[in-house]
Amino acid sequence: MNVFEVLNAIRRENLVDFVALHPQLCADDGDTYLKTLTKDDQIEKLYVAGCDPAMQKKMYRDAFETSNFDRSKHVGVDIRNMTTEQAIEAIKNMIKNS
Repeated sequence: MNVFEVLNAIRRENLVDFVALHPQLCADDGDTYLKTLTKDDQIEKLYVAGCDPAMQKKMYRDAFETSNFDRSKHVGVDIRNMTTEQAIEAIKNMIKNS
């Protein structure tokens, strides 16, 4: 999968306000990133394409609690082992169906 093409495809279609790439949100610096990103209550929805959405909810719980981010605003989709095109479609579907 070409992650940069995935980001560009979503960005080009203006489906979200911004896109970002983090190498590993499930690591300690991923927690720091999420705390910083969500601390000011400026995010209406946080879409995360990565691993299983149920696992995302567990891994990000502490970061969201620390920043007082409403966890119901987080929507995840699993894009592991997908092609670039499959990942783009999965993300588009996630956004349209949430």
